[in-house]
Amino acid sequence: MTIIVTGGAGFIGSNFIYYQLREHPQDRIICLDSLTYAGNLSTLEPIMKERNFRFEKIDITDRKAVHQIFEEEEPQVVVNFAAESHVDRSIEDPEVFLRTNVLGTAVLMDACRKFGIKRYHQVSTDEVYGDLPLDRPDLFFTEETPIHTSSPYSASKASADLLVQAYHRTYDLPVTISRCSNNYGPYHFPEKLIPLMIANALQDKPLPVYGTGENVRDWLYVEDHCKAIDLIIREGTVGEIYNVGGHNEMANIDIVKLICKELGKPESLITYVTDRKGHDMRYAIDPTKIHNELGWLPQTKFEDGIKKTVQWYLEHRTWWETIISGEYQNYYEKMYGNR
Repeated sequence: MTIIVTGGAGFIGSNFIYYQLREHPQDRIICLDSLTYAGNLSTLEPIMKERNFRFEKIDITDRKAVHQIFEEEEPQVVVNFAAESHVDRSIEDPEVFLRTNVLGTAVLMDACRKFGIKRYHQVSTDEVYGDLPLDRPDLFFTEETPIHTSSPYSASKASADLLVQAYHRTYDLPVTISRCSNNYGPYHFPEKLIPLMIANALQDKPLPVYGTGENVRDWLYVEDHCKAIDLIIREGTVGEIYNVGGHNEMANIDIVKLICKELGKPESLITYVTDRKGHDMRYAIDPTKIHNELGWLPQTKFEDGIKKTVQWYLEHRTWWETIISGEYQNYYEKMYGNR
């Protein structure tokens, strides 16, 4: 089948494309990405010339361009990863998050309605649930947990989720939604916690930690997330929400110390900085539903996944050093500027 993957030059989207091409080589993947700051086309360089892959630089809010792709490719499935996703950036400039995450979702679903698709899948986040208290380790987010957002980013994702559900109820659009915990792994943009700490440690730079670093996150290796989405779009029940979690809860400060240990760097590099506004204390997902219905469980233990992640960044220094320098943003023009 033909699958449109939006935001495919980003972290999770690119990993999903590689997973699909490896596991389902008979399928065709159409990647749409506007290549904003977190989209890196060089990530997809190894597959750019594959016969069953096509890349188009398109903003999902561009209705005309999106409809043209649907008309040309006649996709059966759309998986929407495209989103502005950095909480700090959403606090500084909420409007761009609303535009991409809400309006862009509506444009995609309108195209799905017009041209007909078998499945529209919305990739969401556990941040739509708000946070959990540190002193209640027995509490977890389930699919029935009320939405309770803390930032413009999470509010924009929650708004998109509600819109997806409304299109299902109003127009009978065949949709599914997944809400995942924090991902980590290859191609993670180096402004996020784990890749930032790895990159800074390798350069012997300070390792900035918000507040006291006690904030707890549930970490999911990105390939495990890709497996979950693949299951949902092929076997999941239309209209349903699936929580995808790793059962790997760790405090931020413990992760930073673990990275220091893996790289043989002193903990004296750790620097505590002013906490983020509205900073959620704890995320923890209960993945019982997706396990019971689809048989999914995370395969990667955190201690194994973090070792693989650190090793990947050691072996791909050019990839993240190019991002830090800003040179990666010129890649598209180098490749396509004269075409």
